[in-house]
Amino acid sequence: MITLYGFAISNYYNKVKLALLEKGIPFEESLVMTHSKDEAVLSASPLAKVPFIRTAQGSLCESQVILDYLEAIQPSPALLPADPFAAAKVHELISFIELHLELVARELYGQAFFGGTVSESTKERVRKTLLKNIAAFKRLASFAPYAAGASFTQADCSAWASLPLIAMSCKSVLGEDLLMAGGIDWKPYVKLIGERPSAVKVAADRKAAQGQMAALKHA
Repeated sequence: MITLYGFAISNYYNKVKLALLEKGIPFEESLVMTHSKDEAVLSASPLAKVPFIRTAQGSLCESQVILDYLEAIQPSPALLPADPFAAAKVHELISFIELHLELVARELYGQAFFGGTVSESTKERVRKTLLKNIAAFKRLASFAPYAAGASFTQADCSAWASLPLIAMSCKSVLGEDLLMAGGIDWKPYVKLIGERPSAVKVAADRKAAQGQMAALKHA
């Protein structure tokens, strides 16, 4: 059986968890935080990032590598189109979400979610980059009704897990939801995905984990 390592607040953990649930692949979960110095973690995820998985054949890290592995071992239900070009377009969307939107917005997370402070120069740089990248993303994403078109795909696992964080961090730190300002009406889309049984499960577990972390913080 596959074991998924990480924590339920991580958007990349939830990306993989959503895919596992959508595909109906049995799995177990094991709590691991980032930056672990445990050799058992480093042997599976050398940068101590989450998520990673362990399988009968060995371990895999990096969320997209994991999703593509899951697609290969259990092609149905498919989270990638059979047509190679259409599948590449799904991967293209994921790259834009994660490299050009989420990774840029991540610089705001320290202040938005963890009580830190972001410099004014960082805020301005992030704002400028996100405005450009969101306009580019809008040219690629269809949201008709799913990120890549008529079918739920891997792109939705990524978008559902990350778009709210991007929007919330921008609103909190920059004073404006740059996704909405850029014409990405993400809330109805996230609500649509959130009604899927897999997403209901992921969201409930995420909420429970957030409550546990808040309790520990104030203990």
